Amino acid sequence: MLEFKTPAGKSISEIEIELADTPQKREMGLMYRTSMKENQGMLFIFDTEERQSFWMKNTEIPLDIIFVNEEKTVVHIAENCEPYSLKQIPSFEYAMYVVEVNAGYMRKNNVQVGSTIKYSIE
Repeated sequence: MLEFKTPAGKSISEIEIELADTPQKREMGLMYRTSMKENQGMLFIFDTEERQSFWMKNTEIPLDIIFVNEEKTVVHIAENCEPYSLKQIPSFEYAMYVVEVNAGYMRKNNVQVGSTIKYSIE
């Protein structure tokens, strides 16, 4: 489970997460998926905090991609990323985590740069 919070710590929303915490899982990501429930997403965990870059190759559903730093603060949001696009989607800032959710989720739930994440692995 992953929870988005306001900078003040108030809960915004929660999603069920699938982890992408190995090189193989990070490379595959959400490719070839045809749908995802509204309250689902994928959490990418990297070994070090650095500038990240994603693309939508073989990704069939539009996504919001949220870049999160080591302190678990949202530093950049790429909204409504186009399916199958090979265009690079950069974090612009250093990020250690990336969360992918259905396109429109961030606006609908008012998650913004400065929001934080808290997750648990069950």
